[in-house]
Amino acid sequence: MERDTPVRNRTHSAANDAQLPNLVTIVGRGVPSNYEIAVDGDLEMLADDPMAERTVLSGSVAEGAIDVGVQRFRFSGEMANVHLVDWNGNEAPNSASVPTVHVEYGAPNR
Repeated sequence: MERDTPVRNRTHSAANDAQLPNLVTIVGRGVPSNYEIAVDGDLEMLADDPMAERTVLSGSVAEGAIDVGVQRFRFSGEMANVHLVDWNGNEAPNSASVPTVHVEYGAPNR
């Protein structure tokens, strides 16, 4: 999931919560995994440094890696696509090791 050119990442600001009313949470299961999420609106990661989280945002798509912990994104519109693979390249739902993804529409600010 690497790109040829660097992509500028956007980070969360409280002022955008009203414009980005939905929340997607990715929870690692202790196994290195990759994910890609896409929405049909705007997407923003709730992190001070997305690159430290091994995440690249490009428009309405986020690509990243996770093994443990939680990564959260706020977005507008609808969830368009979620693609998950474990460290062996096995896709969900064929792998119990891929992260879980929770989508909450109209999520309160946390």
